[in-house]
Amino acid sequence: MDAPRLRFAPSPSGFLHIGGARTALYCWLLARRFGGTFILRVEDTDAARSTDASIDAILASMRWLGLDWDEGPEVGGMHGPYFQSQRRAKYDAAVEKLLGEGKLYRCVCTTEELATKREAALADGRNPIYDGTCRDADHPANTPLPHVLRLRAPRDGETVVDDAIKGRVVFPNVELGDQVVVRSNGDPLYNFVVVIDDIDMRMTHVVRGDDHLSNTPKQVQLYEALGAT
Repeated sequence: MDAPRLRFAPSPSGFLHIGGARTALYCWLLARRFGGTFILRVEDTDAARSTDASIDAILASMRWLGLDWDEGPEVGGMHGPYFQSQRRAKYDAAVEKLLGEGKLYRCVCTTEELATKREAALADGRNPIYDGTCRDADHPANTPLPHVLRLRAPRDGETVVDDAIKGRVVFPNVELGDQVVVRSNGDPLYNFVVVIDDIDMRMTHVVRGDDHLSNTPKQVQLYEALGAT
């Protein structure tokens, strides 16, 4: 590895847990072993659950573990701010870019309608992904209906995750569907903002728990939509 950039990005909704500490340790070790950069980023977009006390506790725990960071809170860096709550302008700009390129669309399907579609798909033994009802409806920006923004994802082909541990992991696009990128209240979702942050902060490697593998093809599709590698 040539000077890798790795990040640990906890959500400050409680104390640092052992799984998070383990992930942080691996990221820190790789950065130190190969002369890279270890970034600490606070994913505090969930305002209802994020607290200053949790942020303080996480920073204190990282220091107690001896996991110092090269960029992040109280340290700074060239790719800040390092709190997601302070990066909203970057997310909004990415949304406008993708809307302008026709890569996002407005979906006015209600929660009840989506639940009905899901139940019908499960009853038929199908994957309960969104069926694309609004994909070509072309709802205007000033629609009075509550709506989310979805990625106009590819329906054919495959999305491939080249993983350093698992190897080449293939996901058929027909099984992924059009993920929601922005909620009806205007808040961007996790998979979207984490991709923007990783691009902006020039991450070279992402080390995380195996439970995040299912998120990865969705994030790969967002990388591709944003024209990044």
